[in-house]
Amino acid sequence: MAASLEYIIIGFPENDFSGEIVPGLAALVDGGLIRIVDMVFVAKGDDGSAVALEVDEHDHLSAFVALQGDVGGVIGPDDIEHAAESIADGSSVLMIVWEDLWAAPFADAVRRAGGEFIEGGRIPTEMADELESVLADAS
Repeated sequence: MAASLEYIIIGFPENDFSGEIVPGLAALVDGGLIRIVDMVFVAKGDDGSAVALEVDEHDHLSAFVALQGDVGGVIGPDDIEHAAESIADGSSVLMIVWEDLWAAPFADAVRRAGGEFIEGGRIPTEMADELESVLADAS
């Protein structure tokens, strides 16, 4: 059973992708913190048409090949369509689904205790920064 699956969508306005995120992502994988389950780039042309790009099918995305997990096929057409709706013409996004391996011991403890995961979410960076500022002012 997966510890916890998470997805993220990272935008690259005007297709300004340099590949600098690969070492950071590789560090998470190599450190045993996450396991890549699936990964797809979605690009939108200047005419508004969207296309999914598998990282192993395009030379300019080859740095990601070593990061691929062994599952794939998790991100489907509906997910790609959802991501494409948020992309400006001439831009792209990277969609990643990963397993949070770091959470496995806690997830196991929750199950042993008879608990079940109900809901979770990610607090946007801007809101987290604002909360940190409020907390700092309060102390």
